[in-house]
Amino acid sequence: MASAQQAARRQQKTEELCGAALRALVGDASLHYRGRRLYRGPRVLPVHAPHLRIEPDQDDFAASRAAADGAALRLLHSDAQLHRSLCPQDPVERLVFELLEQLRVETRVPDTMPGMAANLHRRFEDWSRAFFRSGLTEGRVGILLYTVAQMCWSRLMAERVLEETEDHIEGTRAALVGRMGAPLAGIRRERYDQRAYAPHALEIARVVGDEVRNEMATPADEDAAGDDDQATRNFALLLDFDQDEGDNDGIAAAATGASKVFEDARQHYRVYTTRFDTEVAAAGLVRKALLREYRERLDKRIAAQGINIPRLARMLGAVLAEPRRDGWLFGEEEGQVDGRRLAGLISSPNERRLFKRDQYKPAADCVVSLLVDCSGSMKAHIEPVAMMIDILVRALEMVGVTTEVLGFTTGAWNGGRAWRDWMSHGRPRDPGRLNEVCHMVFKEGDRNWRRSRVDMAALLKADLFREGIDGEAVDWACNRLVARSEGRRILIVISDGCPADSATGLANDAFYLDNHLKDVVARREQQRAVEILGLGVGLDLSPFYRRCLATDMSQALDNTLFFEIVQLIGGRHRR
Repeated sequence: MASAQQAARRQQKTEELCGAALRALVGDASLHYRGRRLYRGPRVLPVHAPHLRIEPDQDDFAASRAAADGAALRLLHSDAQLHRSLCPQDPVERLVFELLEQLRVETRVPDTMPGMAANLHRRFEDWSRAFFRSGLTEGRVGILLYTVAQMCWSRLMAERVLEETEDHIEGTRAALVGRMGAPLAGIRRERYDQRAYAPHALEIARVVGDEVRNEMATPADEDAAGDDDQATRNFALLLDFDQDEGDNDGIAAAATGASKVFEDARQHYRVYTTRFDTEVAAAGLVRKALLREYRERLDKRIAAQGINIPRLARMLGAVLAEPRRDGWLFGEEEGQVDGRRLAGLISSPNERRLFKRDQYKPAADCVVSLLVDCSGSMKAHIEPVAMMIDILVRALEMVGVTTEVLGFTTGAWNGGRAWRDWMSHGRPRDPGRLNEVCHMVFKEGDRNWRRSRVDMAALLKADLFREGIDGEAVDWACNRLVARSEGRRILIVISDGCPADSATGLANDAFYLDNHLKDVVARREQQRAVEILGLGVGLDLSPFYRRCLATDMSQALDNTLFFEIVQLIGGRHRR
């Protein structure tokens, strides 16, 4: 498997484990990680401490677990509203105050959790070494901020400062002790009371702010001033206290961002016209002879994969089927008396098998809809995707799960008739979606695999693939599922990228469709009528879907891939 996809899967697993630990510690089921960011429900919770910021390429699982432990303590022991009301406006003072509040809550580790204390201790020391070795302490401001962090951590934790850098900070520490001695004692004494702790933390922040302002006002020379500026900027970036964490594309992660047009419209998604939108049976777009040819090719490729479909069906049944009453078990030695067997007591007084019990058998009251992104970039992956879908549908139907296969694309490239209509009306501003949506049905839920197998081969028709408007497709697929009677409804979105429509992007902004997709998924998850999963083809879809899996379709399909899909469907990291 390619290293990018390995890294994406490793990161997903780390987020799942850390999210589970965080939910257990805080007792809040809405907490989760997605795309390397911490969320409470749909809202991002920013991280305001440099040692809790994780770089997946450099930091190990222990560092991620420490970050989760630190976030849990902050949520448990810090009143966010009180903290915001006390937080200073000056950027440097705010930087220090945020750090001190995080260090305060880290002193609240329960005595029964020595592992958490060890995680946080190790994480702060690792961050300290990395910060020192990066050269950011070479400027006067950089060494000042680093020294204050070390002094405060040392006093609060009753630990020595990092031995590796102790000599380097000694001069700066000696200069600060006279002004910071009393508040340092105060933060140690009042560490269990946030309101009483705050004045001492604010005094330390004020002292540091004064020192930084004095240093910046009287630089020794141009080079030193440049070093100080750079150190301050880098330290501030580590804290990131002015805004939520930015989206990080990372390894094989979907890129997304904010949409001003969508926000200005108060999250109201616009569609310029629906006049040219279509919903079609995909098989009707392909000649029958070509469909049969595609089906034969697909059958040969699937046979060559060697996938154990009955075993896959058993695994799916284990996560989707539930025990349901199915008649009686007779001839039991306990349970309800079976009146038909009482006469046997006369001829066999020692007979004990006179009872009957309810019989339960596993049954799946579930429907799974597979929604395929039929955008142009998916043409390169569609053959392995089609094989995967065919195998999944067969295995799901073996355990009684209803399935349907859907697709979404556009009726034309670059806007088509909707674009031309917009142009002819004077190009009004912010028109919203500006293309012809085409939703395709490859397999109806009421038709089984055997009757639909030829129609499903239409997935291989290359000229069906144009552009993708994901948010509307997810809404459409969810509406189809909600109309069904099954008790559990699952939608699996299979995609290799972000929503993309050139006409809509040009007429609005680059992330208009991205933000609509996020809004749709968040709304549907809140309603809880449909479980939405993301299956990324060579991509991490976590910026859009809370439950997702990154796959590598460049290699042959194997049982490991399907095992991971089963875990995803089974709710490996469900709320």
